[in-house]
Amino acid sequence: GQPRPQLLLLQPGIPQLRLGEGRIREEPPRNRGRYSAANGAFPQLLMVLVNSGSRHEAKYLSGISHFLEKLAFSSTAQFGSKDEILLTLEKHGGICDCQASRDTIMYAVSADARGLDTVVNLLADVTLQPRLSDEEIEMTRMAIRFELEDLNMRPDPEPLLTEMIHAAAFRDNTVGLNRFCPVENTDKIDRAVLHSYLSSYYTPDRMVLAGVGIEHEQLVECARKHLLGVEPVWGSGQGRAVDRSVAQYTGGIIKVEKDMSDVSLGPTPIPELTHIMIGLESCSFLEDDFIPFAVLNMMMGGGGSFSAGGPGKGMFTRLYLNVLNRHHWMYNATSYHHSYEDTGLLCIHASADPKQVREMVEIITREFILMAGAVGEVELERAKTQLKSMLMMNLESRPVIFEDVGRQVLATNTRKLPHELCDLISQVKPSDIKRVVTKMLHKKPAVAALGDLTDLPTYEHIQAALSSKDGRLPRLYRLFR
Repeated sequence: GQPRPQLLLLQPGIPQLRLGEGRIREEPPRNRGRYSAANGAFPQLLMVLVNSGSRHEAKYLSGISHFLEKLAFSSTAQFGSKDEILLTLEKHGGICDCQASRDTIMYAVSADARGLDTVVNLLADVTLQPRLSDEEIEMTRMAIRFELEDLNMRPDPEPLLTEMIHAAAFRDNTVGLNRFCPVENTDKIDRAVLHSYLSSYYTPDRMVLAGVGIEHEQLVECARKHLLGVEPVWGSGQGRAVDRSVAQYTGGIIKVEKDMSDVSLGPTPIPELTHIMIGLESCSFLEDDFIPFAVLNMMMGGGGSFSAGGPGKGMFTRLYLNVLNRHHWMYNATSYHHSYEDTGLLCIHASADPKQVREMVEIITREFILMAGAVGEVELERAKTQLKSMLMMNLESRPVIFEDVGRQVLATNTRKLPHELCDLISQVKPSDIKRVVTKMLHKKPAVAALGDLTDLPTYEHIQAALSSKDGRLPRLYRLFR
C-alpha cells in the first residue's frame, strides 16, 4: 500500500521520473452518473460499467445480456460498422472488448492517452447510440447458436457446471437465471425487445465511467462533453420498473445425464468422467464475512490431478493434501467462491470415473464438514499470504485494476485500496473461519451433476451427510450386490 519508490538517478543530467501512486477519485456528476479515475505510469484504459446483467432479466426474455455482449462495438450513430470503430481505435493503438456477467456489463477500451477524447466519444456512442441493425442481430443469433453448441461439446465442463450450480442454488431468481441465451429465445429477441431493456437499465445512475492511467479532471471534462445530455437512441422515456429483487437462496439439485466418453479432441482419449459440484450459500462482497470466506476458499484451493508446481501453486491446500494426494482416482477437486452484492456461493467441483461417484461425493461432503473443525495456524497463514500475493499480482494487470475500480464504485461508491484489503486479510483468525463455516453448513446444499449419474447419491443423502458430524453418506443396504 506504500507509494512506489522513485526511480534512481542513474546518470547526471537525466531527470528523475516520478511514478504515480495510483490514486483514485470519484465524482457524481450532474445527471447522477459516476466517473472514477486511477492515475499511474501506463497507457490509458477506459471502461463503461453498467449495473445490468442476466440477473435483471426476470421481466424480459432470458438472453438479452448475452445479445448485448455480442452486439457491442457494432455500428452506431457516428460509426457505420464495427470495422470503422476498429480502424478509429487502431489510429490510437487501441483495442476494445465487452463482457457480460450475471450482474454487470463492461465496455472496455485500451488506447494511447492522446486519444482520450476520441475514446470517450466512442464509448458514449457504443453504449447510448447503437444502431442494432437487422443484419447485426441476425449475425448475433448465429454466433450465439454456435457458442451454445460449442459449450455442450467442450471437454472442459466448468462453464456448464457453473451455470447449473447457480440455477440449483437460486432457482428461478436473480443470479440463478440463465447467463446464456436459451436456443428457443434467439429468434424472439429483436430490436424492440433490446430497446425496451436498454431504456430501463442503461440509465446514468446505473453506469460508471472508469479510467486507469488518466488524470481525473481530464476524464470528467471528456465525460461532460460526450455523455451529459446525450439522448439515447431508445428515447428518454422510462422503461419497465427496474428489477431490484434480492437473491433468494433455495438450494436444490440439477442433474444432466450426458455421455462424456466422446469429448476428446485428439488421438489420446480423455477418460470418461462424471462431474459433481456441491455448493453452499456464503455471503455478499459487501459483508464483513467476505474476507474470511475468501481466505477459506484459498485454504481449500485444489486443482487438477495433472497440475505440477510448488507451494506457490497451491499444492499445500486442503483439496490437494486431503483429496488429490490420497485418492489417485480423482481427476479434479477445486474450490470456487462466487460473490455478488446480495449473496454468494462457495462450491467444490470434483470429477472421477462414473463407478466412483458415490465415494467422490462422500469425500467432498467430508471436506465441507472438516472446514468447521480445527484450523492450523500454519495453513491459515499460508492461505492469507497466498491470497494477499494473488491480490497484489492481479493488481499489476491494468484490466484487473480498472475492473476493480469500476465494480467497487458501482457497488459502494468508494474503492478499498489494496493495502486496506491486505490489512483485513491479516486480521482473519481461526475463529472467523469456524464461525462462517458453521453458519454456511446450516443451509441446504446446491448440487450440480453432469455425466453418467447411475451411482449418484440422492439429494437427501447428500443433505444428510452435510448435516452429520463426520460428513459420511447414509449407508446403503442391499440384498444383492
